[in-house]
Amino acid sequence: MSIHIVKSDDLLAHTTALRSVYADAFCAPPWNEDEEKAEEFVGRLAVNVRRAGFTAALAIDGSEVIGFATAWTTVAPFPTDRCYPQAAAGLGADRTVDWLCGAREIDELAVRSSARGTGLAGELLEAVTKDAPEGRSWLLTSVQSTRAMSFYRGQGWTQATHPSPDGMGIVVFLSPHHPARSLAAQPV
Repeated sequence: MSIHIVKSDDLLAHTTALRSVYADAFCAPPWNEDEEKAEEFVGRLAVNVRRAGFTAALAIDGSEVIGFATAWTTVAPFPTDRCYPQAAAGLGADRTVDWLCGAREIDELAVRSSARGTGLAGELLEAVTKDAPEGRSWLLTSVQSTRAMSFYRGQGWTQATHPSPDGMGIVVFLSPHHPARSLAAQPV
């Protein structure tokens, strides 16, 4: 097994394999996405590979892609689509700009179910964050996946936002080298 870094639309040559890994990872609990979401992911790839600072890591075993991570530089002004408004609401306007804009944003991290528990996800995460500007990387995840929340904590990431009392929604995690880690409000 080896990890390959891809910095451009060269990633698109692996679209079929990436879709398969995405479906394996996210069409099962706790994500429970449908095949349509896997198609949407593939549709976003052509745009994402052109984002500033785009980078991806592919885990390849023999000739099979068994995992991947994608990331890019978060733009300013902070985006307002997808789950970005929840992140901004949790951090506040100033922290959102200071902590997230210009930082490496991890968009997707997926590993085939057969490769889970092997350390592969951690290797992929490290591969796309090791050259982040000033160590500043961040990501969003759903509180519905306790496994994902535990994984990121286990990798040394710091939860920087906290969901509503009903436990729904997303949270922001800051990477182990993010300079604002110590400023993040800790859970009560």
